[in-house]
Parts: sequence; structure tokens; C-alpha cells
Amino acid sequence: MRELDDTDLRILELLTEDARRPFSDIAERVDLSPPAVSDRVEKLRESGVIRRFTLDIDRSQLRAGVPVLVRLDLPATEVAAVKDALRESEAVEHVFVTVEGDVVFSARFRADAVREGIDDLVDLGRVADYEVTIVSSTEWTPSVGGTEFALTCAECGNTVTSEGESERIGERQYHFCCSSCAARFREQYDRLSAGAE
Repeated sequence: MRELDDTDLRILELLTEDARRPFSDIAERVDLSPPAVSDRVEKLRESGVIRRFTLDIDRSQLRAGVPVLVRLDLPATEVAAVKDALRESEAVEHVFVTVEGDVVFSARFRADAVREGIDDLVDLGRVADYEVTIVSSTEWTPSVGGTEFALTCAECGNTVTSEGESERIGERQYHFCCSSCAARFREQYDRLSAGAE
């Protein structure tokens, strides 16, 4: 497995600024040819570092309503289903799950119907508690700077080095620090998949 380097990081920074930036422009800035940049971007996609290319839409320009940040205190058994339901809603822009198990999301609702808007998305009878905060301004600034740049082993959490392995299991690409971790992960995945059938 190829280790990620400073050139990969710079390519990610440039794509974060503008995902539609031409490879020829990136190539000039990182001192590579456009085909070499294309190859690196494809490898970053295959490795799962780049999941998708998206638009950063200012929803305030498209949708009327009050921007809110909502925190839901849910039973652990409800978190996955609620997160999936929120992700499918057009009113919801971002969904987060905290380490405590709370679901936090940002959305826009009519000013006179915030509670009804939330209740349409989530049955409030299943929610232990919730908190709504009106947002005065938002700015989404994804960045790759200031982070340690390394892939994490899907089995043990260690850093994946050049001796590591990558493997597509199911519909996802996973990274492992060693063949033992890859084998344990694959075995557990197969066992869980067989149990689900």
C-alpha cells in the first residue's frame, strides 16, 4: 500500500477549496502532470480518503425558514434509525452523532413551526430530551490542514503504513495495518453477514 504524502495533502487542500478545480490547475500547483494528478485523485477515491465530490450550497438562498441546530437525546437503540431518517430529509443539512450518543443536526424550519418540523422528522415520543438553538450565521470550512495525515486500521485503530493492506469488503474500502488485522476483520465481517441472512 502506498503511503500518503505531502503532494496528496496539497491536492486534497486544493480540491477542498474547489472540487471542480481542473486537474491542469492542480498539476501546476503541485508540480505534476495532469494525468499524474488524475491518478492520485483516483487512488485517493479508491482508498476511501475522498468519498465523494459535493456542492457547498448556501441553503439560505434557496430555502426560507429559520436555521436551527437540534440536539436529540435518544435511547441507543434509536440512534442509527434516527440518523438515517434525518439524512434523507430535505430540511436537514448536516447530521452528527456525538460520543455520548446524542444526534445533532442542522436544519431550516418555518419560524412558527419549528417543533412541528422536528416532530415530522423524528417521533418526539421516542426522544428522551431535545434542545433547539437558533443559528445566527453558518460557515462550513472543511480543511485537511492541521491534522495528522494517516489512514487508520479498521480493525485495531493503529496507523496504516506502507506495509499495510487495503481491501474492498462489501461496498466499502477498508485499510489495515497488517494482514492479521485484515484477516480478523474479514472473518468477523463474514460471520456477521452470514448471521444477517
